[in-house]
Amino acid sequence: MPVSAYFKAGLFVVAAAAALFAAAGTIAVPGFWAYLAIFAVVMIVSFAALDPDLLRERMRPGGKKPPLSLRVFSLVLFMHWIVAGLDRGRFHWSDNVPDWLQGVCLFTVAAGYALALWAMRVNRFFSSVIRIQADRGQHVVSTGPYAFVRHPGYTAGFLIIAASGPALGSWLAAALVVLFSLPFLLYRTITEDRILRAELAGYSDYAARVRWRLLPGIW
Repeated sequence: MPVSAYFKAGLFVVAAAAALFAAAGTIAVPGFWAYLAIFAVVMIVSFAALDPDLLRERMRPGGKKPPLSLRVFSLVLFMHWIVAGLDRGRFHWSDNVPDWLQGVCLFTVAAGYALALWAMRVNRFFSSVIRIQADRGQHVVSTGPYAFVRHPGYTAGFLIIAASGPALGSWLAAALVVLFSLPFLLYRTITEDRILRAELAGYSDYAARVRWRLLPGIW
């Protein structure tokens, strides 16, 4: 991987920290530090354990810049970090999330990232966009979490998005990120499943064996 990739990943973590602590006006928020520690560990594990070709595909899918939708998604993440900082450190609009629930949600965020990393570890075609990667020899992956659900990456995304705001101790941040992110993830899940059925050889047979898109026994 080029040095610039490591630099960009580190800069993203620093930017997340800046959004949280600058908005809060203080660094004395332990939950923020725990949240950022999870984020930093995910970045380190990604570079240490994942296929470099996959990382390049995720950073520049198909050799192109990420689409506008992903940039808007990143903006929503930053906005919810800023709102969480303002809520916890300055205005206390809705920062009455119980400590035990913050702990549960921090664990859920970590579990969501662990699931995503597991999915990326077994699926080198885990792109950041919906596309059939004929240029990379894409084929159906049915091992690891794909033996249980067809889109474990989106399952992980739902867990992370649902838990992120309460993990930061802000109901308002939670409402913001859920409202503006979960419909996007749901749309991506439905659209990607339809495209894979139509265009990826063997996917329809796989979908007949693994019935569930996101949650076993539910959907």
